[in-house]
Amino acid sequence: MTRLKALSPDEVTGKAKEMFTAVNNKFGIVPNMIRTMGNSPALLEGYLNFSAALDHGKLGAKTNKLIALTVAESNQCNYCLSIHTYLGINLLKIDAVALDASRSGKANDAKTQAILVFAKTLVRKKGLVNDADVSAVKATGVTEAEVGEIVGQVALNTLTNYFNNTANTEIDFPVVEAEDIAVV
Repeated sequence: MTRLKALSPDEVTGKAKEMFTAVNNKFGIVPNMIRTMGNSPALLEGYLNFSAALDHGKLGAKTNKLIALTVAESNQCNYCLSIHTYLGINLLKIDAVALDASRSGKANDAKTQAILVFAKTLVRKKGLVNDADVSAVKATGVTEAEVGEIVGQVALNTLTNYFNNTANTEIDFPVVEAEDIAVV
């Protein structure tokens, strides 16, 4: 059972209505996470703006999606695992095997692998990475701008993981569940 109400797009007004309309225009639906975040237009606006800004970064949509899955698995967020898997397959055309591997921080190429390992390390160490952690990711060709974006993606996805785990948001995509193992 959900802990926070997902608002109907028909019942919201003002800023929340504007944001719901923009999301609907972009994706053709207003996912339950957005509908639930709509209880706080300030939170929803912050999330949408941060997400949009990172969409224009150097990492690219596919890498961002793989990071999202790495973080969601680390934080055991079934809502985020479900939506990012769905979007990865249907919108970005990422191979299901690659999506599944990213959940454990694995990828087929060295640079993406280093990015996912670094993202997982950020979660595990709560952001308190050391020189060796940063040097390892940079040694694969990851730029300083990309390191910053990885941190941003981890922060953005941790926000949505924590929000959905708190709200117990109803999953409105094919369900993907976190492995029943110790976190990170």
